Amino acid sequence: MVTKLKSKEESFDIHLPLNGNALLEKTLYNINLNVEIRTLWKVINVNAIERLGMSDHGPVHFQIVANIALRLARLLQDAGVKMSITKNYDLSDDYAEVVVLCASLFHDLGMSIEREGHETFSLILANNILRETLSFLPLKEKTIVASEILHAIISHRAGGRPLTIEAGIVRVADALDMSEGRSRIPYEAGEVNIHSVSAAAIDKVEIRKGKEKPILVNIMMNNSAGIFQIDDLLKSKVKGSGLEKFIDVIATMSEKGEKKLIDKLSFKEEV
Repeated sequence: MVTKLKSKEESFDIHLPLNGNALLEKTLYNINLNVEIRTLWKVINVNAIERLGMSDHGPVHFQIVANIALRLARLLQDAGVKMSITKNYDLSDDYAEVVVLCASLFHDLGMSIEREGHETFSLILANNILRETLSFLPLKEKTIVASEILHAIISHRAGGRPLTIEAGIVRVADALDMSEGRSRIPYEAGEVNIHSVSAAAIDKVEIRKGKEKPILVNIMMNNSAGIFQIDDLLKSKVKGSGLEKFIDVIATMSEKGEKKLIDKLSFKEEV
């Protein structure tokens, strides 16, 4: 397949609720102007979609993760939870939001090189890009923020161990991009397995202020196969994230009942 010179990845601007955060605004401005970042997003989706038949790993995914992550961060802040960059370095929540934003947008950069071990490759690429992205910060603050971003990136891998609230936020936010559209490519291509079917069973994810905990995540399903996404995938990301005591997760079925997701399933003999 021939790749067009001008793709949606190269013309896609990230949009987020800035909430008066000037540092976040400057960071986002630099990211949206950066041709290298846009090109890497294109390369990532060529590898993910065209070559591996996976779901979207481009700017649409990154914008969703960034918005979810900021939502989680602000709900925690509203509940009085102190961000790690504030606790350890006495920097404001504005800096914490920059960490969350950049880690959300750069966590899969390594997919431009290789799927396996992409989290480590992401560190190499992001480390260089962050020098330009955070150029408006004094050297001391830039070094701290970049280090926190890189930690959040590596912590999103399977078995990762976030040591900061911000890293835990990004880890959970990545897992919460699970609604039906996320699975469209492998599912519509006829790839019938528990991953594609369970992802297609998720209609919507709502994140709001909880009653007993700061965050309530409501996952609306059209088919009970979606339980796999929640029990096997989301649970593994929440567990060990450091956010367990702050998040409640509930799942509800559509009032329309079970949606038919499989017409026929056959097993081919292994050669």
